[in-house]
Amino acid sequence: GWCPLSPTGAQTTQLLVEPPWTPPVLWDRVTLTCQGSGTAGATTWYKDGQRWGQQRLDRFTVTESGTYRCDSPGTGRSPLLTVLDDPLVLQVPTRALLEGDTLTLRCRC
Repeated sequence: GWCPLSPTGAQTTQLLVEPPWTPPVLWDRVTLTCQGSGTAGATTWYKDGQRWGQQRLDRFTVTESGTYRCDSPGTGRSPLLTVLDDPLVLQVPTRALLEGDTLTLRCRC
């Protein structure tokens, strides 16, 4: 499979977000996937800095707002990701943007 690379070329653990909009919001039925080089089923999840109950699943649908990260054996912890519960949010696509790209914004309320 494909593994994201850090600037130094080392493999890192990433949190993939579906649907691919940022910031992610609870009412969008956000699914998080932990992508690293560790053994499938060995993922450890953290919510608001504490080990959290969705242990050993590589993927799940978020039901509570908060700050999430995952730990994959071999590549370590992912960056933090905050899922909001705000009623009004302006979102942008979760992808790299280059100058001159057409950008679609999403305002949800």
